[in-house]
Amino acid sequence: MSYLAVPALLLSVVAVVFSVLAMRRTAATRPGASRVSLPEDVVGLRREVAALKAAADGALRHLSVVRYDAFGDVGGHLSWSVAVLDDAGDGVVLSSIHGRSEARTYAKTIAGWSSDQQLSPEELEAVAHAKG
Repeated sequence: MSYLAVPALLLSVVAVVFSVLAMRRTAATRPGASRVSLPEDVVGLRREVAALKAAADGALRHLSVVRYDAFGDVGGHLSWSVAVLDDAGDGVVLSSIHGRSEARTYAKTIAGWSSDQQLSPEELEAVAHAKG
C-alpha cells in the first residue's frame, strides 16, 4: 500500500461516520420523528394492523350454545339457546324450544351484555358463557 492510500482510507472512514451521525441528528430533530427512523414498510404494517383492529371491533366473536330439555316429557336436550355477541356485548340470543308436537324459535336483542326483554335462565347462561 502506498503512503497516500492509508490517509485517504482513514479520511473516507471518517467522512462516512460523520455522514451517518449527521443523518441521525437530522432525523431526530424533525417534529414527530423518533430517534431511529423506521422503514416505510414497518410504518405501513402498523397502519394496516390498526385498521384491522378497528374493523374487528364490530365482529361477532363471542358465541355460546346452551342445550337443555325445555319440558319434562321431552328428552335429548333438543332445545337450545345461542348467544352471538361482539366485544361490546351487542348482538342477539336465539332460542329454539322443542316440544313433543312443535318447536318455537325466539330472537332477543342484547346490548351491553343485557336485554330489555326478559331472558330465560338458559338464555342468561348463554350470554354469561359468551362473555367469558
